[in-house]
Amino acid sequence: MVAPQSSTYPRTDFPEDLECHPLLVVDYAKVAAGDEQEIDQLYQACTALGFFYLKHHGVEDLTEPMFAMGKATFELPDDELMPFEQGDSGMSAGYKRAGSTNVDAKGNVDTVHFINVAKDDALAFPDVKQRTYPRTVVERMDTVTAFVRKSDDVLQTLMAALEPRLGLPKGTLAALHKEGDISGSESRCILKPAEGDKGYLPEGKGDDGNPAAAIGAHTDFGVISMLHGRGCGGLQVLPPGTTKWQHIRPLPGHAVCNVGDTLSVYSGNIFKSNIHRVIPPPPPQNKDPRWSLVYFLR
Repeated sequence: MVAPQSSTYPRTDFPEDLECHPLLVVDYAKVAAGDEQEIDQLYQACTALGFFYLKHHGVEDLTEPMFAMGKATFELPDDELMPFEQGDSGMSAGYKRAGSTNVDAKGNVDTVHFINVAKDDALAFPDVKQRTYPRTVVERMDTVTAFVRKSDDVLQTLMAALEPRLGLPKGTLAALHKEGDISGSESRCILKPAEGDKGYLPEGKGDDGNPAAAIGAHTDFGVISMLHGRGCGGLQVLPPGTTKWQHIRPLPGHAVCNVGDTLSVYSGNIFKSNIHRVIPPPPPQNKDPRWSLVYFLR
């Protein structure tokens, strides 16, 4: 059974009968208040799959302005966007056009556009710490800064709550993310255009004959990531010990968080950084643009 179709956001038409991998739900407000039972739930989520839903985090009010920033940016002509392309310096801030990376061994390419804004630049604006950005980002940097500050605070609060479970002195993880220090943390607005829209690239075919991934299989290299999917499906995980990719169901009002490689290393591999990918969303969502927004704490 499919919920009533909607081309507005957040989407409400993710198929109800599609098999999905269950995730634990963590209540951020309870974690922030020091609720030990909820912190245990967070710890369990990090030590199992490393993916979990996060509710009552307060970031949702800041997401739609970020999507508006992304929309304005991706609508710019290429001659305004490409001067801000990520480049080969090793830093990921800037614009990435669809088709820039391979997603599988067959040579299929990604089908998504990114605009990444470094935490350093968002917090230092109008000073430039890492790079400059398209005018649509500069004009809305107050929007980006608010999103970055709130997201960073939420994720650092989760990290602080986990310190005792790892036997770490209070403030150990926070000391690695001091404001003013050079940071790899960033926001990322992602668009997979609909067919016929500017920047659309058709998917190739994977080994199984299905459409190739929009973003190839990977783990996040940072500490922890927080994803806002706007009700759009397409995120899949590969649970350890299995060979079958499983969907993550989008839940209204819930972000999806996942442990990155760095936090896994910090924890002595107690916390799991799990492989995941993004495929075209299931029908009927595959007929419309797919938007998502991530904050990477690194």
